[in-house]
Amino acid sequence: MKEIETFLEDKKVRPTAMRVLIYKYMAEKEIAVALADIENAFTKADRTTLYRTLKTFEKNGIVHQIDDGTGITKYALCDKGCNCEIEQDLHLHFHCLNCNETVCLTKHKIPHINLPEGYLAEDVNLVVKGICEKCSGQ
Repeated sequence: MKEIETFLEDKKVRPTAMRVLIYKYMAEKEIAVALADIENAFTKADRTTLYRTLKTFEKNGIVHQIDDGTGITKYALCDKGCNCEIEQDLHLHFHCLNCNETVCLTKHKIPHINLPEGYLAEDVNLVVKGICEKCSGQ
């Protein structure tokens, strides 16, 4: 737990008990999670507190949002050294149509996309849909 507290402090986030628990939960899951997943894991916690924690994590480069096409925003922990910049840290996401899990494929980078002059990218998200290795048995 002390390691998580130090990490949060390094990211300029005060390590409250709830923030430490949410970070630990997300690290153990190793998949992208929705706010509802976190609510189910922390039934006694206030929904607003959980949402604000995710937004604080996002603002400080601890998590990033994933729109996997399910209509439910999911959040995944950023890799160490990630700063979620469009120019440098874009990677693939994979959504399994069988188990409905979404994972970051951080080793598979999205190449830089040159937009026409006058266009400014604010978000880029590439989701590959199919059957994950767990469900395909490979």
